Amino acid sequence: MLRPWPLEIQLDKKSDKTIYLQIADAVIDAIKTGKLVSGNALPGSRQLAELLKVNRNTVVEALDVLTAEGWLITIDRKGTFIADLLPTINHSSENKIDPKIVIEESKSFLVFDDGLPDSRLAPMNDLARAYRELFSRKSRWQIMGYSSELGNLEFRKSIAQMLNFKRGMSISHDQICITRGSQMAMYLASHCILKSGNFVLVENPGYKPAWETFENAGATLLPVNVNSDGLDIDQVEKYLQKYSNIKAIYVTPHHQFPTTVTLSLKKRLKLIELSNQYNFTIIEDDYDNEFHFGQRPILPISSYSTLKNYIYIGTFSKIVAPALRIGYLASSYENIQKIGNHRKIIDVQGDNIMEEAILNLINEGKIKRHLKKANLIYKSKRDYFESLLNQYLQDKITFTKPEGGLAFWIVPKKEIDVLEIFEKLKLQGIQIMSPSRFSFDETIKGFRLGYASLSEKQMEEGIRVLAKLL
Repeated sequence: MLRPWPLEIQLDKKSDKTIYLQIADAVIDAIKTGKLVSGNALPGSRQLAELLKVNRNTVVEALDVLTAEGWLITIDRKGTFIADLLPTINHSSENKIDPKIVIEESKSFLVFDDGLPDSRLAPMNDLARAYRELFSRKSRWQIMGYSSELGNLEFRKSIAQMLNFKRGMSISHDQICITRGSQMAMYLASHCILKSGNFVLVENPGYKPAWETFENAGATLLPVNVNSDGLDIDQVEKYLQKYSNIKAIYVTPHHQFPTTVTLSLKKRLKLIELSNQYNFTIIEDDYDNEFHFGQRPILPISSYSTLKNYIYIGTFSKIVAPALRIGYLASSYENIQKIGNHRKIIDVQGDNIMEEAILNLINEGKIKRHLKKANLIYKSKRDYFESLLNQYLQDKITFTKPEGGLAFWIVPKKEIDVLEIFEKLKLQGIQIMSPSRFSFDETIKGFRLGYASLSEKQMEEGIRVLAKLL
């Protein structure tokens, strides 16, 4: 098989950039400069590893990144090739691109979302295959009848195992309820433990859809400020001393929404102590635990054996794709029974077939491989986004490089009207999350910028425009 590209990859082992990304970038550069074109074959991973004198796993990681980003395609029993349809690159005139397409693309709406995953990376073909196989493998009565209001039993067992082994918890399947996304989980949790006249402590800035859910259950919100190491525990304690009917606190301690800060160990332990002392429930929304770029993610508050009252919420919507509405919550057996009874009133059961399809991907290792590949790509994007902030906004903002999650939190150094900046960006075709969407009363002076779904070109374009406005 013809492989026309002479191997010209110079690796710098002293560079801050990892070896697999150096390999990936070298291939991308060869595509951009025309050394490699659509249809060209690459050497196999073993051959490439021998030529570069690196571990084969390093080459596999590089090829995984290139495939996920759309530069390469793999054909069974034939090899790895440059993709026919490539990501947006600066083509020379001889490529004969229709100028109308380029003009239309330049006017596209650029969106810095609130930290959503890139749906293009989702293992949708695998999920669709698993979904189809369920129909061909099982009889109709097995897949079309009613199942438990708590969700598919084997799926709950799998989630319990994951929470116990990876997140330090100690629960059984009958302490889990599968929901249609984390928003339903919050709705069920709030109607399980809250009633009119109760108070709920919430982070400020924070996640408004959760606030609205608690208010819908009849609760009154009490905002708690967020500092560089998480929520203000002293303020929490003052509220507890003042109000006798505080039933819950809602927290996002792993990567706080929207500021991305992690709740410190000292504050976690104090919060557990207060929860036990004042008998309120910690509702922990661990919405992006899977996306962590350090050695390991911080264990949930709910994993501490000393904590008496907790409801832990997770989601598959960010693992696979936002449109996939599969979430779950874990709590005491008594709470789960109440939640299950309420679930039957509004929904009877979840999507049993989709739950089994996802379970198949988990058992086959597809979800694990997808997360490994996605995290490599998101880490690279995060590092590039940081370099843009340093290049264009270093003198205008403060920020802390997040160890996980799919968004940055930036705070302007000078006094500005953040809502005015939001509107000006919109006029230039750039959408960001309005600060009013995570502010309790006064508008918080900061911006949450999601980067995972954007190309490097889009990131730079958006940051350059923002730099001019700040």
